[in-house]
Amino acid sequence: MWRQLRAVVLLPVTVTLVVPALILGRTGADLSAWPLVAAGVALIGSGLALVSWTIALFARIGEGTLAPWDPTARLVVAGPYRHVRNPMISGVLAILLGEAALFGSRPVLIWFGIVFALNAVYFPLVEEPDLRQRFGEDYEHYRAHVPRWLPRLRPWEP
Repeated sequence: MWRQLRAVVLLPVTVTLVVPALILGRTGADLSAWPLVAAGVALIGSGLALVSWTIALFARIGEGTLAPWDPTARLVVAGPYRHVRNPMISGVLAILLGEAALFGSRPVLIWFGIVFALNAVYFPLVEEPDLRQRFGEDYEHYRAHVPRWLPRLRPWEP
């Protein structure tokens, strides 16, 4: 439990709560656009659900955490991982996009773009080679069938 909590606080909480709060503290928020507020709440809710689900899968099936310094011992290919290889990041991005909409904040939207860009570089250059090394043929087979960012409509059957 402590392993998961430490990883969650240091990574997704910092990215989705601490940095946006600092941004909003400096730039302010605009809650006047009700359709954007509603869309923002929906995105934040769905993102939180997705991040929570993936963290639980990492703990239960993967026997590890989302943190690079404490990775999973087993390859996780269940739940949302049957549709897309990076659902946790998709959830984080949904939260950030929801915050940008909810608070009418272009600076938070820019932060969303930065987080996406960093992950778009990090995953193919760092995480995927590590997964290839740790899980070998199992990961290669998974990678060949499940897209990195845009989800499959039908779940992949391993």
